[in-house]
Amino acid sequence: MLAIFLISLFALILIGVPVAISLVGTAVCMMIAQGPMTTLKLAQSFIIGCDSVPLLAIPFFMLAGEIMNEGGISKRIVGFANSLLGHFRGGLGYVGVLASMVFAGISGSAVADTSAVGSVLLPIMDKSGYNKEKSTALICSAGCVGPIIPPSTQMIIYSVIGEVSVVKMFLGGIIPGILIGFGLMGAWFIHTRKMHYPVGVKATIPEVFSAFKSAIWAVLLPVFIIGCIVTGVATATETASLAVAYALIVSLFIYKEMKIQAFPGIMLRACKSTAIMMMVVGAAQVAAYLITTARIPQLLATAILSFTDNIYVFMILINILLILVGCVMDSGPAIMILAPILIPVAGSFGIDPVYLGVVMVCNLCIGLATPPVGNVLYVGVGLGNVKLVDLIKSIWPFLIVMFTTLFIITFIPDLIMYIPRNFG
Repeated sequence: MLAIFLISLFALILIGVPVAISLVGTAVCMMIAQGPMTTLKLAQSFIIGCDSVPLLAIPFFMLAGEIMNEGGISKRIVGFANSLLGHFRGGLGYVGVLASMVFAGISGSAVADTSAVGSVLLPIMDKSGYNKEKSTALICSAGCVGPIIPPSTQMIIYSVIGEVSVVKMFLGGIIPGILIGFGLMGAWFIHTRKMHYPVGVKATIPEVFSAFKSAIWAVLLPVFIIGCIVTGVATATETASLAVAYALIVSLFIYKEMKIQAFPGIMLRACKSTAIMMMVVGAAQVAAYLITTARIPQLLATAILSFTDNIYVFMILINILLILVGCVMDSGPAIMILAPILIPVAGSFGIDPVYLGVVMVCNLCIGLATPPVGNVLYVGVGLGNVKLVDLIKSIWPFLIVMFTTLFIITFIPDLIMYIPRNFG
C-alpha cells in the first residue's frame, strides 16, 4: 500500500496534475487496491477535512496580510529597519532581513513576505550598486522566515492534521525564526567584507523615533496577534479576525493609503489563495483517511524501529526525507501528505508533536528557496530582474546557513520547546 501511495502520487504530480487532484487520484488508487469501499466515504473525508474551526484562521490571516500590504505597511517597516541598520556597510541587506522578520509576523506567507519587502528594497539596492543576484538571493532567503515566525498558515494546517495546539506551534517557531534571521545577517556580513557597498548615514535618535512612530501600527500587529493568543484573550481563529479589523482601521483611517475601491480586489486575491489551500487540505484529508485504514504509519514505524531505535538517527532520516521532498513540493501540500504518516511514527520514539511540527515547517520552508520548485525563487526572479540560474548560484551560502540552523534546532529541542513549555 505504501508503494501504491508513493508511486501513484508522484506519477500524477510529475505528469503535471495539480496537487489536490493528485491526492484524490492517489486515494482512489489506494481504495481500489484495498478492496470494496464506497466513494461516498471519500467525499465525506474531503468535507470533514475542511470543516475545522482552526482552519478559519487561514483566510483571515491572508486577508489581513493583503490589507496591510495594500495600505503601505511594507515601506514603513523598511523605513524603520533602515533607520536602525542602514548605516552599516551593505546596510540595506540587514534592513531586508529585519523587515522580513517583522513582516513575517503579519503575513504568515513566504511569497507575501518576499514580495512586500523585495518590491520596496530591491530597486533601491540595485540603484545603490549592490550585487543584483546576491541581493535578490538574500531577500528570497529572508522571505522563507515568513511561515516560521507566527502567524503561520503551515503551522495551522499541521495543528489541524496532528490535533496539536496552534498556540504552542506558533510559540515554538519564534526562536527558530529569529535564529535563521540572525544567521542570514551573519552570512551577509561575510559577503559585504569582500564588496565595496555604500555606507549609509547614521540616523539620529529623533530620526529613528520618527521612523518608529510612522511604522508603530505595523510593528504592533505581530505583538497584538501573539499577545491575544498567549494571554488567552482570543483563540488563533478569533485573533485572525481581529487582525483583519486592525488592518482595516490602520490602512483606511490611520495611514489612509488604502482606498475603499481596492477592497474587492483584495478580497478576490485572499479568496483565491484560500480556495487553493482549502482544496489541497480537503484532498489531503481524503488521502490521510486511506493512509490510516491501510495502517501505513504503523507499518512504517515497525520498519524504522527494526532499523534503529536511536531518536537522533530517526530525526536525521526525517530531515533528509523532508529536504528531498521540499526540493520538489510546496510546503503546504508536503505537510498535508507527510504529517499523518510521520506523527504516529515519531510518537513511537516519544517525540513531542509540537517539536516535530516546528522542525517540519522549518525544513519545508527552507525548501521554498531550493530549486527546482522553490516558489520564492520565481518571485525573486521577477522582483530582482535576474536569471533563475544566476539566482540559484547566489543563494547557496544562505541555504547553508538555514540548513545549519535547522541542524541546531533539531538537536537542541529546547530552542523550540522552551517558550511553548513555559508560556503555552
